[in-house]
Amino acid sequence: MKNIIFSILSIVMLFILSGCSGTVSNMQVATPGEIISSPKEGTSKIVFLRTNSLGFAIQSSIFKIKNNTPEIVGIVAAKKKMSYDINPGNYIFMVIGESADFMYAEIKENKTYYADITPRMGMWKARFSLAPISGEVASSQEFIESLNDYQLVIPNESTKIWAINNQESISSKYTEYYKKWMSKEENLRPKLLSSDGI
Repeated sequence: MKNIIFSILSIVMLFILSGCSGTVSNMQVATPGEIISSPKEGTSKIVFLRTNSLGFAIQSSIFKIKNNTPEIVGIVAAKKKMSYDINPGNYIFMVIGESADFMYAEIKENKTYYADITPRMGMWKARFSLAPISGEVASSQEFIESLNDYQLVIPNESTKIWAINNQESISSKYTEYYKKWMSKEENLRPKLLSSDGI
């Protein structure tokens, strides 16, 4: 009976929250009219966005893994987007909610890449994954126009302070879930390909 009630409540919440935008904390909302510019010569950008409102009350924190250590990239709420400047190369990114998940990225210079932060229901709060957006989709007129639907957020000093204050939890989730992710077959680990840049 409890399982049935939980399932019904989950479905109801899914419908209620489908149009909700998340509250921004530990990030800065961009000024009106501020846009994501083209990458500087020799560099690239990755735009992380939350296209789905599920789990709108929970922000998703993004990290770049460097020398087996998570480095904060930014924190993205529902219906928000953020741009991250990056040099060409191969990377692993991590997203954290109730758990952690990962994505490979092969970055080519002078390109902009896109990744969707996809939520799903967890035991206590939302879990997230990173879904690469193909170059074909990213270059479509429909997708380009849809980017206006997401508010731009920018990391600030409070972003760094939040990461420092939560370092133990962040490291713990990295250690636990990276092993699980690496145990999957390679074709089941998401990868943003160099050809996905536009």
